[in-house]
Amino acid sequence: MQKHPMIEQLIEAHLQFLNHEFTQSETIKNEFVEFYHWFRKQKLKQIWTVEQIHQLIDQQILKTPASDFLIEQIAEHIRFALVHPANDQTKIADAIPVLTVDKIAQYVASKSGHRQRLIHTVVNNPAFAAMITQLIQHAIHDYLDNSVMVKHVPGVSRFMKMGKSVLESVTDSNLDQAIQHYLQKNIQKLSQMSEQVLNQHFNDDKLYHFQANLWHKIKDLPLNVLKNYIEIDDLQHTVGLGHEIWDHLRQSEYMAQQVKDGISAWYARNQDRSFDLLFRDLNIDEALIQNQLQHLLEPIIQNMLQSDYLTQRARHYLEKFYYSDSTLAILKKGAE
Repeated sequence: MQKHPMIEQLIEAHLQFLNHEFTQSETIKNEFVEFYHWFRKQKLKQIWTVEQIHQLIDQQILKTPASDFLIEQIAEHIRFALVHPANDQTKIADAIPVLTVDKIAQYVASKSGHRQRLIHTVVNNPAFAAMITQLIQHAIHDYLDNSVMVKHVPGVSRFMKMGKSVLESVTDSNLDQAIQHYLQKNIQKLSQMSEQVLNQHFNDDKLYHFQANLWHKIKDLPLNVLKNYIEIDDLQHTVGLGHEIWDHLRQSEYMAQQVKDGISAWYARNQDRSFDLLFRDLNIDEALIQNQLQHLLEPIIQNMLQSDYLTQRARHYLEKFYYSDSTLAILKKGAE
């Protein structure tokens, strides 16, 4: 392309003007605010469709696996939080407000219906029945073998052994089998009794006070007690296991349907709302734009100017403009 002296002078003058304007912080601030004023008035449906939003989330979240580096960083940040020296001086009560704890305790205690259904499910589980059976067997066996009376009252030991022998001969089995047979026959009654006892022990009032007493026991403990319950050296492994669960879930039809329907429901509620209202949901307002985001953007633009990046990109488009057929025709006509 043949260079045109006048066009080259115009391009240089244009570039100098742009560089001068955008090195002024006030220019960046005004342009940023003006863009915000325009953008905030636009409605969601005028800018993006529900399909575009779904495609973005589907591609970037569901179809894109997390990088190994990201998994390592998550584990490292958790480890850093757990070993932070501030945990030694910070009490649990400093991190969790007591009023919130009380609200949680009241909420949990008030859910008697949910609690009773949970207790019913647990005590009627075969595993619970097996556990109760074994506990009772061990307790009886331990009592017969280690009772204080058996050890210290003369003649009682022989009497207990005799009773044990009689019971075994009558039932034609050893004591353990006899007890187990009795418990198996009566396990439903034992489960019902267990359910009644648990419901009485965990009624609304007792459960609330149990949570309150637990809070008073732990509130003054330092946050570093968390290290007693989390293996810091295993974080890489445990975070990796969590990632495996997510990696499987993100590729499942279940998650795909949940995300699709969730986006559709959100879009239907918000499509006629302006971005001003959507920004407010995220605590973004004009004050934030002027006082914080603009200050974050300004150094980026200044660095782009100093590195000649903006000048090079501006020159590219100015040359396309000035050397276009329409612009050359205007210049030719003006020179006549």
